[in-house]
Amino acid sequence: MANGFFRVPPAYNEPVKSYAPGSPEREAVLKQYDAYYKGTADIPLTIGGKKVRTGNTRPIAPPHDHKHTVGKYHLASEKEVRMAIDTALEARSAWAALPWEQRAAVFLKAAELIAGPYRERINAATMMAQSKTVHQAEIDAACELIDFLRFNAEFMSQIYQEQPESSEGVWNRVEYRPLEGFVYAITPFNFTAIAGNLPASAAMMGNVVIWKPSDHQVFSAQVIVDVFEEAGVPAGVINCIYGDPAMITDILLTHPDFSGLHYTGSTEVFKSIWKKIGDNITTYKTYPRIVGETGGKDFIIAHPTANPRQVATAITRGAFELQGQKCSAASRVYLPESIASQVLDGVKKDLASINKPGTPADLSNFVTAVIHEGAFDKLAGYIDRAKSDKDAEIIAGGGYDKSVGYFVEPTVILTTDPHYVTMETELFGPVVTVYVYPDAEWEATLKLVDQTSEYALTGAVISGDRYAIQQATRALENCAGNFYINDKPTGAVVGQQPFGGARASGTNDKAGSAQNLMRWISPRLIKETFVSPEDYRYPFLG
Repeated sequence: MANGFFRVPPAYNEPVKSYAPGSPEREAVLKQYDAYYKGTADIPLTIGGKKVRTGNTRPIAPPHDHKHTVGKYHLASEKEVRMAIDTALEARSAWAALPWEQRAAVFLKAAELIAGPYRERINAATMMAQSKTVHQAEIDAACELIDFLRFNAEFMSQIYQEQPESSEGVWNRVEYRPLEGFVYAITPFNFTAIAGNLPASAAMMGNVVIWKPSDHQVFSAQVIVDVFEEAGVPAGVINCIYGDPAMITDILLTHPDFSGLHYTGSTEVFKSIWKKIGDNITTYKTYPRIVGETGGKDFIIAHPTANPRQVATAITRGAFELQGQKCSAASRVYLPESIASQVLDGVKKDLASINKPGTPADLSNFVTAVIHEGAFDKLAGYIDRAKSDKDAEIIAGGGYDKSVGYFVEPTVILTTDPHYVTMETELFGPVVTVYVYPDAEWEATLKLVDQTSEYALTGAVISGDRYAIQQATRALENCAGNFYINDKPTGAVVGQQPFGGARASGTNDKAGSAQNLMRWISPRLIKETFVSPEDYRYPFLG
């Protein structure tokens, strides 16, 4: 029983390590990467704290070296999926009843484990199986996941402190209950931090979770499982399963105790899941919470007063870090005629200084591989189309090779058509398309930016004119949930820039904020009257 009003340790953003030559972190992560590369991992399901090996396995190969196997993972059948449901529901009562500060302590410990003894493990795993550079792994797998865990504990305490006013003789109070049932967390390949946060944020609020990571993120997902177990997450609270996503989803969404979906992935899959939930709505004990962050077709628009070098840097970093495999990556760019050639020359100069795509084990590489052959083939198809279309030309990059790894060069397409296919289609790769507009058509181009895409995730305006910045901020109000001024449209920091978008980009429930945690609780108002009335008559009765 709690005998105090507890304050969690103040949250702070984990400092990003440099991995500069000669640094201890550089040596440690490369040593761990080498151990993973030479190893043969055997990754089980985790259900009720037990390691379940079904014998039905798939190999794990690095995207940058796809002929080399570093392990295998086991796939769930219907039996294991139903086992995960039963196990989660069995664990719910004790976990939901655990005082909040005890839950907070578990995940705060997880943050410290990642910051310390697990840092090189989680970063090297992310480099290996998701083909991230060491910098991208550090800001994601280590720092952002640490930040989620620390700040969510602080947000949780803030939520619990929000209480109603009480009148004379009455005490009103609100308790924040977990949802009645289990939460289904579906996580993507591209961010280890998202993979850890989606199940952890729901669990921190007292929920039990069935977590299905992407098949292409299993290697680092296992490190997250190990961290949670060492941190003290009780058996059955977070159950991690792999396998056929359609089969798993169909079983979970037809169960009466399904109470919430925490999702990051493609827009089309999210829509199909939402429809299944709607079709099954009469099955559930309670209306499920649906939280999703999906696709993006993110933009940069430059004003004629923009600094060309700053615009070029925003494009190079915003479009090509993590091979453009960020839902926030810059994918369409609008440049004014007066500075377009300077900007594009700057981007070409940047790309000329970047090594050809290669392994993340070579820390001189800025670009590595895309995640799998399907992504490679899709990108190669759009690049080939741009090479042949009359209203498009490739002005940088355009090469690709999958003989060793799924390598696609950072590619810049210049189009004369603002509705060219790659200006409107989410590619999820290192391809950016540029449209040049007449300087006098600034306001018309703002409308074009707003109306071009079904998505509304991130976007950026770069300008030296404060009036133009205000114009863009207002005109683009609804086409970006995260809007950047004089910066690239990527790199949201937990606790500083809560992340999420609307339209076809998701439910905008802002990961990295208290708004997201509010989705995983069901408040109950308790009114206590100290001296109860004994006469039904009100004064107006005389």
